[in-house]
Amino acid sequence: MKPIEVKIPTLYSDLTESIRFQRQQPAQIEKAREIVERALEDGQAYYGINTGFGALANKRVTGDDLARLQRNLILSHAVGVGDLIPKEISRLMLQLKVHSLGLGYSGISSGTFNRLLLFLEKDLISAIPEKGSVGASGDLAPLAHMSLPLLGFGNFWNSEGSGVLEAASVLSEHQIEPIELQPKDGLSLINGTQLMCAYGAFILEKSLHLLKMADIAAAMSLEALQGSIRPFDERIHAIRPHRGQIEVAENIRSLLQGSEILESHRHCGKVQDPYCLRCVPQVHGASRDALRHAISVIETEINSVTDNPLVFSDGDILSGGNFHGQPLALVLDFAKIALAELASISERRTYLLLEGHDGLPTLLMQETGINSGFMIPQYTSAALVSENKVLCHPSSVDSIPTSLGQEDHVSMGSISALHLLKVYENVETVLAIELFTAAQALDFRKPLEPGIGVKFAHKRIRETIPHASEDHFFKDDISKALKFIQSRTLITDLESKRLSLI
Repeated sequence: MKPIEVKIPTLYSDLTESIRFQRQQPAQIEKAREIVERALEDGQAYYGINTGFGALANKRVTGDDLARLQRNLILSHAVGVGDLIPKEISRLMLQLKVHSLGLGYSGISSGTFNRLLLFLEKDLISAIPEKGSVGASGDLAPLAHMSLPLLGFGNFWNSEGSGVLEAASVLSEHQIEPIELQPKDGLSLINGTQLMCAYGAFILEKSLHLLKMADIAAAMSLEALQGSIRPFDERIHAIRPHRGQIEVAENIRSLLQGSEILESHRHCGKVQDPYCLRCVPQVHGASRDALRHAISVIETEINSVTDNPLVFSDGDILSGGNFHGQPLALVLDFAKIALAELASISERRTYLLLEGHDGLPTLLMQETGINSGFMIPQYTSAALVSENKVLCHPSSVDSIPTSLGQEDHVSMGSISALHLLKVYENVETVLAIELFTAAQALDFRKPLEPGIGVKFAHKRIRETIPHASEDHFFKDDISKALKFIQSRTLITDLESKRLSLI
């Protein structure tokens, strides 16, 4: 069975098709299982199959204790703590685990594999604590929690994803009996990088949309501040041809087509804009290129086998280190930094909108003093940008030995993954604040019209967030702008107007 080629933007549907394919053609899974069962009879030691784990790899296990060994492995490793991983990411972890096992190099028993498929079909998704993995030997603790319901332990998410239910009661309701793990099953389940990979895939897929929203926000701010279009000239970027830089410049030019605001100040004599306007292609573009690299690593990992030992069709069972999360840890840290820079430059544009440049009222309200205007939303942006600076410290530069020194270098990629989600959420909020702040500023440029893309974005924002003539509950504006970004309707609607962003 050949690995599928998964594209991040259609990750979920592609995985579903792959899992269906694996259930229909289980020959390689079964062949690998036969090799494991033959190995149990040849008297040799095979790590995790008839030996202990980690520092206990030299302890042999025989007979009736083989099944107990796998059960104990799941129970002993389910020591996760902290908040629960979002249900959608937990589901993706299960999908990725099934896909990896289905490639046929793990030697998992058909009974255990089919039970995982059944859980997916019935949307029985384990509730998994987010902390406890060090990103080497796989995401052991989170994957152990994912596997607990196979044995009748642990919890499932309820159907709404708003709370949890005891797995035992849910299994009983569905008339599903717990299973007994076979030799190597437990190890195949918990060795792997599925937490790191699921977080990466989940966030990077969203980031592809957020990159376009960042360009839209920048274009709105540029128009509102009567910035120059000249730094986006195609010739400038052709002689420093980074792909992301070229794409962003093209997006801004497209969004500003037909702008009356640009024409009104074409000969104003201003020489240069601040970097947060002038260097949008260079900053946004570098983030695009960094995220593109991260996506390529995640795509490779999705189609990889990351447990241990590995079972090959020639009969060899080989111990290795495919579970080590270093490739993911590095790019997840890189992705954190790339996303954080989108917020950093966005906050500077928001601040600039408040300063009263070129005819805009200070703090974007006519009557200040009694009104604070848009002063305080910018505080929130500043706070989130500052928090990102802490979260962006690279987790991958740390390593704490575990398992009595047997596992003496770990990736800490799971920490990178958890921080990446928080960074993403912060960036999303900072861009949301820029969107409604820029919309307020554009109101003061009337009757001049902005470019066609900016005009359309402004109109859509005004459908949910009205112009503010006095102080009000700005938190509502933040929430509405966030929902506006998350709905993805603006990008879709722009494409329907034949203005597609790269």
